[in-house]
Amino acid sequence: MAVNKETYHKILNELGSGVELVAVSKIQPIESIQALYNSGQRDFGENYVQELIDKAEKLPKDIRWHFIGHLQSNKVKFIAPFIYLIHGVDSFKLLKEINKQAEKNNRTIQALLQVHIAKEDTKFGLNEIELEELINEVQVADFKNIIVKGLMGMATFTDDTKKVDSEFKYLKSLFDKYLTISHTIFQWSILSMGMSDDYKIAIQNGSNMVRLGSLVFGRRPVL
Repeated sequence: MAVNKETYHKILNELGSGVELVAVSKIQPIESIQALYNSGQRDFGENYVQELIDKAEKLPKDIRWHFIGHLQSNKVKFIAPFIYLIHGVDSFKLLKEINKQAEKNNRTIQALLQVHIAKEDTKFGLNEIELEELINEVQVADFKNIIVKGLMGMATFTDDTKKVDSEFKYLKSLFDKYLTISHTIFQWSILSMGMSDDYKIAIQNGSNMVRLGSLVFGRRPVL
């Protein structure tokens, strides 16, 4: 399905200047990504390392690539040369590897800490205690090539809007808890929550970055 430019610009107007749109381009063909790029979109999100590498080689170099899937430590080296923001960091081990690979590439890589807010076991992320422990651990680590920009989370996939609203409120409360954290590694500014089915609820609860796929690309191609 071709990109609907009218729908895309309508969504941008709806989001306004305070909310950043990451267009989820996983499984989308190069042509669709290029079409959205031609409309002005620069932030794209991918879930799979090899697919991301292949697309990055073929598409404009000023695209800001976001890795939004579950990233294994042994795959960091493949995306470290060009990745803009890694959304799903859920361990000190992964942060350490990101810093290591960023240093090798003479870069500083931005990351978000992923919090498990959904009532689903299939989603990854830290619980509240683990988040605090990780933040404390990072503050005493000698990381020079990584910046932690904030938090990311995914709500339960459900029609129960009250449940989704509650989960987003909880993540916002954790984000606010660490707003005043004083350390060079932390530049707390991004709260990434909200996808095509629940982004409006996320924005109402303070999200300033949403990850939208089907709304901007249409239905994904059948593999």
